[in-house]
This record gives sequence, C-alpha cells and structure tokens, in this order.
Amino acid sequence: MPNSVKKINQFIPIMNEISPTFCMAKWHHTTIYLQTGETHSCYHPRPHKIPLEELSIDASALHNTNQKKLERLEMLNGGKPSGCQYCWNIESMGDDYVSDRKERNSTIYTPQRYEQIKTGPWDQNINPEYIEISFGNECNFKCGYCHPKHSSSYHKEIKDFGPYDMVKNHRNDIDWFKVYEEETNPYVAAWWRWWPEVSKTLNILRVTGGEPLLQQSTWKLLEDLEKNPKPSLELNINSNFGVKPILIERLVERANSLVIGKKIKKFKIFTSMDTWGTPAEYIRTGLDLELWERNFDTYMQNTSLPITFMITFNILTVPNFQSLMEKMLVWRKQYNIPNSTNQRIKFDTPYLKEPLQYDMNILPKDEFMPYMYKHLEFIKSHIEDSSVECFTNLEYEKFRRVVDYMETTVYSDDKIKEGRKDFYNWFTEYDRRRSTDFKETFPELVDFYNSCKDE
Repeated sequence: MPNSVKKINQFIPIMNEISPTFCMAKWHHTTIYLQTGETHSCYHPRPHKIPLEELSIDASALHNTNQKKLERLEMLNGGKPSGCQYCWNIESMGDDYVSDRKERNSTIYTPQRYEQIKTGPWDQNINPEYIEISFGNECNFKCGYCHPKHSSSYHKEIKDFGPYDMVKNHRNDIDWFKVYEEETNPYVAAWWRWWPEVSKTLNILRVTGGEPLLQQSTWKLLEDLEKNPKPSLELNINSNFGVKPILIERLVERANSLVIGKKIKKFKIFTSMDTWGTPAEYIRTGLDLELWERNFDTYMQNTSLPITFMITFNILTVPNFQSLMEKMLVWRKQYNIPNSTNQRIKFDTPYLKEPLQYDMNILPKDEFMPYMYKHLEFIKSHIEDSSVECFTNLEYEKFRRVVDYMETTVYSDDKIKEGRKDFYNWFTEYDRRRSTDFKETFPELVDFYNSCKDE
C-alpha cells in the first residue's frame, strides 16, 4: 500500500469514534450555487434548495440548511446518506481504495473541528473551512454533461431548440427552475452579508461558475481582498481558460498582487480538460485549444502559481485519455519551477456517473477495457514521486480506482439498453444542434455508436 494511502487511512480509527460513516465534509465543506439558490456538501450529492425563509433568519443557511443538518444527524448515527453513494461505491471495493470521504477526513481534520462536531448539538451552525461558491451561470462554454443551471450558453441552446426530448436522461428542461440575475439575486446579497463573518475563519474559498472571470462578483471579491486582506485565506478559482486574453492578463495582475503582497495565503487555478485535441473540443463546446494554450501559457509564464486539472472521466475520455497524460508530462517539464520540489501542475480524475449516456459502463467491456489498461500502464511507467516532472503514486491510485470501477461495475441489461439508446439519440441531436461530427471526432467509437441505433 503506497504511503499516501496509508497516511489517509490512519485517520479512519479517529473518525470511527464518531461514526463509521462520518464525513467531516458534511460540516466543513460546502458548494453554493447562488444563481439557483442551491447547496450541497461536495459535488457528489445532488444539490438541494436553500429556503429563502431560512436565509432571512441567518445568512449562514447558505450552508447550514435544515436538510443538510438532517444528513449530518444520519451520519452521526452511522447511516449512509443516499447522496454520498459515490464514496460508498469506492469503499465497497476494499480498504485499499481511497474514497473522497476518507481523503477529506484526513485533510480537513483538526482537533478543534473534531471536538466541535463530537461534543456540539447535531443541529449547530458551522462556519465551514472550505466554500465553493458560484455567483452566476454566465459561461461561454456548454459542456455536454453540464447543465443550463451552470451555463448561460447551454440555457440559450435549450431556449432556442427546446429540451433533449429524445433521451430519458439529461433532457435539460429549463422550465422547472429559476436562474437569478447576478445583480438582483437575493442569494448573492446573502453571501455578502455572511462574508464578513465567515471569512474570519475560512481556510479555502473556491470560486466556480459558470465562468467566474465573466462575472462581476468575482472581480468584486478580488478588489475586496485587496482592500481587506485575509492572510490566512487560500483563494481558488475555477476557470475554463477560454475567455478573452485580456481577462487572463487581468487575473495574472490581481493574483500576483494578492500573493506577493501577502494579502491572501495562497492562490490556485482549477481548470477542466477531459482529453486532448478535437475530442476535447467536442466534449466542451466553446473550447478553442489554440486560445486555451495561449491563455495557459500567459498564466504559467507570468506567475509562479499552481494549477490543477479537473478531469471528468467519461465515456468520450476512454479512447484518448493518454493524449492528455502525454501533454501533462510536457507541461510539467516546461512550466515547473527549476529546482522546486513542489508540483505546480496537478490533476484529479473523478469519474462521471450521470447522465447515463456519458457513463463509461455502457461500453462493451471486452472492447474498451484494453484502452483503460493502456492508460493506467502509461501513468505507471512514468511514476517518480521525487520528480515534479513525473506522475505520483497517489495520481496512479486515483486513476486505478477509475479503471477498477469500470472493470467491476455491472449494469442490468435494461440499464445498458437505456444508456445506449440515449447515447445514440443524444449525440445525433447534439451534432445537429452544434454542427459537430461525432463519427469524425471519435473513430474508435463509431462501431459502438452505430450499434446503439438499434437498441
């Protein structure tokens, strides 16, 4: 067992003193979507609505909703909240597999936080140590597995063409939810009421979207931190890096000022890429790799700050994932700071479960598992924990769980039939709406695509 996994597992007995299903993220992590007034403890459970009546009493209800408090109580009693099934699936594969629950317990833990939860009332309000916040859905991308809630471009597509009525999964209706305008959003107003208090103890604030660099609240936050420094705060921003270069240049100026001036503790960028080349542009409609590389180079050359790739491993990633891993090695060699032992370019590989037509487990395993083994072997052949130009054992282990998950997951015949039918209908309509060409982009999947027509 790698040392990194052993280090994570050493916290299990401590957490088990509270409950064998205890996850500190339910108390100390939160993602808040202000554009729709929703929240969840991490990106695995489905988000739920933040009642405005709760918010009118206490702005911390952006995180401490009554629903979330009941889920905490369930965990304290040893229950498994259904929204956390991703981690239960990983843990069912054996003790050697690192679930996000285990990893987050190890990274969030402090004696003070632990005691507060252990000895305090189950329904207490908690100021989390980590907040991911979305100020709005304005975005210039419309990634296929995303949602109109999180992308104004996607929202416009559904208004223009209607929902994807030809599929059972991910129809993307927009008539059942409201997207608030950033300037008049009561949830944004609540955030700025809560900010002076929660920022006192907050360790990490991660701004997501939409595309944060297109939203005025992001720049308001950066200006506020200039005027009112938070030296203990780590600020992270999720950006697709597909915006106009002037915005990246502006970001570079702001980030350098905050870090060099010690107005915040750290600054990190998170960006998304699921493979490379035309397949990447197909998955993430709006992505122009030439512009993206220009912006990436501007940021990497003009700062010494880190960046993490969020790789949402999905069915379209399976054939060509190695192409992105090859680029990762090139970037690490090109952009890591000479003589530094700190990895500047990181990546994570969570797998996608929904919508079903993007789930790798609807593929024929005998035909497509060899791709997964090849990618895993490529990472393994370039592991060297002591070198920032190579992969780490933890990165290997995280991708191994993706490979093992695909290898061991067995769906019913009905679920596979449903997923494959949606696969064909979805990407046929996707091509029509977006003037793309699935068969030309994914030659390795053409036979599978054609076979799905008859499901």
